[in-house]
Amino acid sequence: MKRYHDIGVIKFHEGLLEATIDGVAKRFELKNISPLLEKASELERNTFEISPSGYGIHWPLLDEDISIDGLLGIVNAPTNKRKIA
Repeated sequence: MKRYHDIGVIKFHEGLLEATIDGVAKRFELKNISPLLEKASELERNTFEISPSGYGIHWPLLDEDISIDGLLGIVNAPTNKRKIA
């Protein structure tokens, strides 16, 4: 399976989510991406799963999912292609 994004280190520090995405270190303010993560305990924040495709991150204790494209501000527009039977 081809990975959509290469997600490396993920950690939390002083209200920030710090992640290495496609080889580049990025920082995101928790208050801007997820009220649940902002208020979560250290255990809840550090219990996460990276999707095998590299599309997103899931926090099972919070039932929270964040797409990497969403973090990066990438908008994927649908195509208007029709299937022909």
